[in-house]
Amino acid sequence: MKTDPMIVALVPMRHHSVRVPGKNYRPLAGKPLFHHILSALLQTPEIGRVVVDTDSPVLMEGISRDFPQVTLLERPAHLTADTVPMNEILMYDTEQVAADFYLQTHSTNPLLRPQTISKAIQTFLSHYPAYDSLFSVTRLQTRLWDGLARPINHNPAILLRTQDLPPVYEENSCMYIFTRQTLAQRRNRIGERPYLFEMDPLEARDIDEEFDFLLADLLMRQRLQAESGRED
Repeated sequence: MKTDPMIVALVPMRHHSVRVPGKNYRPLAGKPLFHHILSALLQTPEIGRVVVDTDSPVLMEGISRDFPQVTLLERPAHLTADTVPMNEILMYDTEQVAADFYLQTHSTNPLLRPQTISKAIQTFLSHYPAYDSLFSVTRLQTRLWDGLARPINHNPAILLRTQDLPPVYEENSCMYIFTRQTLAQRRNRIGERPYLFEMDPLEARDIDEEFDFLLADLLMRQRLQAESGRED
């Protein structure tokens, strides 16, 4: 009898943030930022366990209180510096928690919906092992240039409409699905044969700067208002 694979969601969260101070626990649309992604992951039926890796006493206290079903991993001191690559943190996490597959995301993706997470997992499982990993992307159809004013994805002598340009894809950092084997062999979440999972640009908004936080707050409030209106 075939059993469903064990999928663990990994959510690394630092206490310290340079560009947006305290962003992981700062209120967004009436709740601490980390609430949004944890709620989405816990509503995703394919995910068997949600794990947060953090060095933050504030996050540990808040998650223990509000999300007791989430597993907490205290990040070791040698992995807490801003210069430590994410892949090294994930190597530590996957050593602590066994799974068939890991899905990694961030608290800075608060607009990510459970339905989209489910679709990404189902897409990956239906294509595995032909594709050994998955990462989410945002489609770009605009005229791109490099720093030396050389066209990247278009011929300036042929002025195509932007919607007719061949698309390029931005890695949006919303989701990565991988095995520990891929991570250990390549020291990378992205394998040799990754599947590019395209997402809606608004849902893929990531919080890097203060402006991103304000925009995500506005978009989440609009979403909640629309959902409340449908329920009335």
